[in-house]
Amino acid sequence: MSLFSKQIDKRIAAYQRELVETHYAEVENMYRQIRGWRHDYRNHIQAMKAYAAKGDWDAICRYLDELDTDLNTVDTVIKTGNPMTDAILNSKISLARSKAITVRCDAQIPVKLKMSELDLCCILGNLFDNAIEASLALPEEQRLIRVYMDMKGSQLYISFTNLTAGGKLSKVKGLFPTSKGDGHGFGLVRIDSIVARLDGYLSRNSEDGAFTTEILIPQE
Repeated sequence: MSLFSKQIDKRIAAYQRELVETHYAEVENMYRQIRGWRHDYRNHIQAMKAYAAKGDWDAICRYLDELDTDLNTVDTVIKTGNPMTDAILNSKISLARSKAITVRCDAQIPVKLKMSELDLCCILGNLFDNAIEASLALPEEQRLIRVYMDMKGSQLYISFTNLTAGGKLSKVKGLFPTSKGDGHGFGLVRIDSIVARLDGYLSRNSEDGAFTTEILIPQE
């Protein structure tokens, strides 16, 4: 094996370790929030029992309204019908919201996918990471990521759109630029290679302050 090949392998290995560590931290953060809410749940029950003992039904109704509003604010549970997709999307949405990024997600996968969970994890994880990176360059009130996933016939359709700072992005050597450090470019290359191997279609487009990636992957 040549010295260049060994250097490439080391960079890929370092990138993969970082990816795994990042995903682990994101999932742990999501479950930490869930555990915290479960801990608070007992306190909520005790508070409503106290109101009930006094017969203060108006106070109970107000308390329930506050809980409902709070739950809608923190709820990040996306249920697509595919467990791996649910895990990835929910962990990434939790990460994005912790960085003051609004995420609008519409994802439905009513069939069992033929592609491997590893390929799916690499595609969705890298798409979300790139969208989060670009969003951080914007003021908090302008940060927005839109995710859409569904079946189009026998193909899985994936669309990620994020708002971008400045105007239309230009490609450098056939690729859109990234502000990430050394090794992160492997994420884009990894997506491209997976889609190509699965005989899929990929399109990246930068227009009107928004960057969109669209992917179609056959599932037959």
